[in-house]
Amino acid sequence: MPRRFSKHYTRDEARELLPQIRQWLNRLNQLRNKIKLYDQQSSPMLNAGDDLGGNRVNEWIADTAEFKRLMHEFESREIEVKDLQRGLIDIPTLIGEKEAFLCWEQDEDDITHWHELDTGYSGRERI
Repeated sequence: MPRRFSKHYTRDEARELLPQIRQWLNRLNQLRNKIKLYDQQSSPMLNAGDDLGGNRVNEWIADTAEFKRLMHEFESREIEVKDLQRGLIDIPTLIGEKEAFLCWEQDEDDITHWHELDTGYSGRERI
């Protein structure tokens, strides 16, 4: 049976990534909030036909580019961000010979749960 992921992490490998993942998630949430604020502030001006430019637009472009770059850090490792605000991620693993996810939330100290590929958070089980 073909596998969905080319990389499967052991629990120890995933644990080693947690400090970096925490930093990425924190920065992604900061950027998400900045971009959301920019959008909220700019929307009325755009709707009124104003032309936006200058430092605000340059900052928005830089923040958006950084956001995409950080998301690529996850994608390139085949780690799935399921809920950015909660810091919920799924890390591909093998349970026996079957593909599954190590399931981790940002407020958790350690990786203590897993679930099958198609069950999602509701199917979480303790390791």
